[in-house]
Amino acid sequence: MQLASHRVVVQIAPEDKRKIAEKARSLDIPLSELMRRGAFAYSAQSDDSELGALADAARQAANSAALAIDDVLDFVNQSNLRIAAMEANHAKTTVSVP
Repeated sequence: MQLASHRVVVQIAPEDKRKIAEKARSLDIPLSELMRRGAFAYSAQSDDSELGALADAARQAANSAALAIDDVLDFVNQSNLRIAAMEANHAKTTVSVP
């Protein structure tokens, strides 16, 4: 490993610094090493592709759900028509007694 010879200043909220420092202590590494590792591990491009894949899966699930809902609504409408026809037929055959 090369000896550190440059400084990078990062502005951070006090609460965030506290949390990052706690994480570094729990890993038993210096805060600067945690920050270095985090910076090298970060990859926005892979995150973007993962988010894109997640968005595509969500879109496909929403489309499937919409089709299923349409099928259920069609079934309910047909069922309502059958029930109305049965009720109309029953009303015709029922004789009211005074």
